[in-house]
Amino acid sequence: MPHDADAEIPTVLVGGPITLGQFLKWSGLAGSGGEAKLLVETGATLLNGRAERQRGRKLSQGDVVEVQGRARRVGFGREGISGDAD
Repeated sequence: MPHDADAEIPTVLVGGPITLGQFLKWSGLAGSGGEAKLLVETGATLLNGRAERQRGRKLSQGDVVEVQGRARRVGFGREGISGDAD
């Protein structure tokens, strides 16, 4: 889903390298590891606008992960969420 303003996407700060599956759980886009697995396997997870089916895919700073219209940007630094989370 295209966003009108890139700045509106909340950034989730992680302490270091993280996989897509871990990020889905950490950011709250998935409620559990099982849900994260299902979201990725069914193609419901977008990484930078494209369906991503590899749960172990390493994410880079600035990557945007989206599930069911909810997007989060990956940031490295002190852990937490900045910006308005829906």
